[in-house]
Amino acid sequence: MAEARPADLPEGWEERGRPPSLFRRFEFGRYAETRDFLDALAALSEETGLHPQNINFGSTYVNITLEAAQGAAPGDAEYAFAARISALVTPTGV
Repeated sequence: MAEARPADLPEGWEERGRPPSLFRRFEFGRYAETRDFLDALAALSEETGLHPQNINFGSTYVNITLEAAQGAAPGDAEYAFAARISALVTPTGV
């Protein structure tokens, strides 16, 4: 499997270290949009078998952290999962 490069990083995501991970904050106009996003994320996780290692949320935001297995740097699977998570959000809302 090819190692992911920073140019492959989905828009809005950032690479972080210790442990190596991908992070993004999603912001919403109201709680119902946040809830819809979380429900869609749960369905995506069930579909793919991939799960964020950390989800932190409030009424109008969701912070997501994705890590690779066993402390490895994020690779193709994590980058693809991040892109699919981003695709859950449409320009007009979730």
